[in-house]
Amino acid sequence: MTDEAAQQARFRDDVTVELVRHAARDSDVLWAARVSTAGEQSLEELEKDPERSKGLINFLMRDRHGTPFEHNSMTFFVSAPIFVFREFHRHRSGWSYNEESGRYRELQPVFYVPGEERRLVQQGRPGKYEFVEGTPEQHATVTSAMEDSYRRSYDAYREMLAAGVAREVARAVLPVGLFSSMYATCNARSLMHFLSLRTKDERAAIPSFPQREIEMVAERMEARWAELMPLTHAAFNAHGRVAP
Repeated sequence: MTDEAAQQARFRDDVTVELVRHAARDSDVLWAARVSTAGEQSLEELEKDPERSKGLINFLMRDRHGTPFEHNSMTFFVSAPIFVFREFHRHRSGWSYNEESGRYRELQPVFYVPGEERRLVQQGRPGKYEFVEGTPEQHATVTSAMEDSYRRSYDAYREMLAAGVAREVARAVLPVGLFSSMYATCNARSLMHFLSLRTKDERAAIPSFPQREIEMVAERMEARWAELMPLTHAAFNAHGRVAP
């Protein structure tokens, strides 16, 4: 491998999630719901304190009247390993994505290596397994193997680019631990569905067993959403973290 590639490689054990744009408030749920009975007068809810109508939000969540939770929007910037995006893109209803392109830009050598707190050992059979702590030796093996593999693959990538090979061809050698970036836009209903599957929470009526790396993204998204729509978020938790 070249010294240049070795020096360029960077390793991360975290993810980046930034809320870059939003139009999302608890009052958006209320005016959308009240059009059923109040027609155009439902727009008056925009000027009212939504705290006075949190009972309606709870009713909608409990009885799974879902469409009022769709009249809002949040756009997140996400930087995470490619294998996280492959799971993320399974969520299609209510989501829009635009991801960094390996055809049109040279991909940067930023790679994922699990931190020491990441549980490494899987026990049990599929559907009934759990992850437990790894030993210091296992963590050392993972770190060494990943970093060496990443450096070699990126060196091969740069070698092909230097030889005039197209970026869309050369990128095939890069691993799924490479960081990519995307904009992801959703509404509260689609985000709740995502959170119900990609977080593990004792309040959940239906247990979920997400991979830790996508859960890290989900936790950061949830924290920002909770700030924007605290009543909706509280109702989501109160009713088993099931999307309406």
